[in-house]
Amino acid sequence: MKALYAIALALAVSTAAVCTHAQSISVGNPGSGATIGNPFVLTATASDCYSQPIAAMGYSIDYGDTTAVYAASINTQVSTSLGYHVLHVKSWGNQGAGCVIDVPIKVSAYAPAGLFTDLRVIQPSAGAKLVSPFTLKASETMCQSQPIAAMGYSIDDSSNTTAVYSSSLNLKAVSPLGAHILHVKSWGTSGAACVSDVPVNVVPSPESTLPSNAIAVNSIQTLTNWRGESDEATGTSGGASTSGTTNLATSPSLSGRSRTFVTRYSDYGGERFYASFGADTWATHFLYDGWFYLPSPSTNISNLEFDMNQVMANGQTVIYGFQCDTWSKTWDYTANAGTPEQFSDVWIHSTAACDVHTWETNTWHHLQISYARDGVGNVTYQSVWFDNVEQDLNVTVPSAFAIGWSPTLLTNFQVDGMTEEPATVTAYADKITIYRW
Repeated sequence: MKALYAIALALAVSTAAVCTHAQSISVGNPGSGATIGNPFVLTATASDCYSQPIAAMGYSIDYGDTTAVYAASINTQVSTSLGYHVLHVKSWGNQGAGCVIDVPIKVSAYAPAGLFTDLRVIQPSAGAKLVSPFTLKASETMCQSQPIAAMGYSIDDSSNTTAVYSSSLNLKAVSPLGAHILHVKSWGTSGAACVSDVPVNVVPSPESTLPSNAIAVNSIQTLTNWRGESDEATGTSGGASTSGTTNLATSPSLSGRSRTFVTRYSDYGGERFYASFGADTWATHFLYDGWFYLPSPSTNISNLEFDMNQVMANGQTVIYGFQCDTWSKTWDYTANAGTPEQFSDVWIHSTAACDVHTWETNTWHHLQISYARDGVGNVTYQSVWFDNVEQDLNVTVPSAFAIGWSPTLLTNFQVDGMTEEPATVTAYADKITIYRW
């Protein structure tokens, strides 16, 4: 559970100013009119607040201060004095709306204290599409008010449980293909047992479904023709300034030959690195596959761009643009909002989530992107896999440009800055392979 923040009605509006909109708040515990012990457990969720997505939830007792958590659910232990009280369970929308439900309770010395469990599955999320092995992260401090002795997991009704003697999990879970229930488990120091069930869908890896005629260009990061240039479309008021260098590296590396990209920028500028890896005017389907590493800190990176360009048989260039956009926290894709001759290259936010600042630093991340085109350069962005978690886009947009290029296949890797002040950021790439058919 996210850390709770005590706020004396500063983040929130006052109790008197919060409008009752109880149907958006569901209180799991305690029940209205319940007699409960001290401390007691409060669990609640909120779906929306006056049609606004939930930014925070919280509670107060009688006329006391409000405690809030920046999430759409709350699970915490609450202590208060004995006697009759009104528990105000609150939520706030991301545009300022306030909602509250009032729960009358009686706190008694003769009622048992609530047993607190805070098992939190960080990854995967419920309903996720995953490639096995997938990352399982979970943490917990209490299982039925007992400190944690061990945690583990099992799949469906299997009797085989993987366990570690720790209050957290960070491991690769293995599962067969198909829909499953991932049981994330914990055990307390005095024998208590807790579990959180997460439905998941385990899918084939994209490379395992490639057709037999797919052509692979491997180790693109090792090519000697990589170059860098400033992206003039980045920055504000035309004041962006960037420069960059790129070289082969042996550390960090998965293959022994990774490539480092160093970007020096100001005014939110971006540096585009690019390399040609062949020519094929007829291929219509592609799978981009690479590994990327961000040294700590990575907070000066706003966007990371992973593009490919292809000249078709008619001489027009198809731009397959794809980026992780920290500003919008989405995967974005490019489209031509004009015509091939009078083109307008634009970015469009997808519904797939991505935020560079959530990428764990000092570790390798696996990225795969699938897309295809038709005969006139309409591109369908199909799916993206990040660390074996699949998100589907399935959007089709025009993306042909008459820019007069000779036949080529070209890939870009671009790093955009996060600040107006000058800064330097570094990223690494390894095992870049592009499949086509």
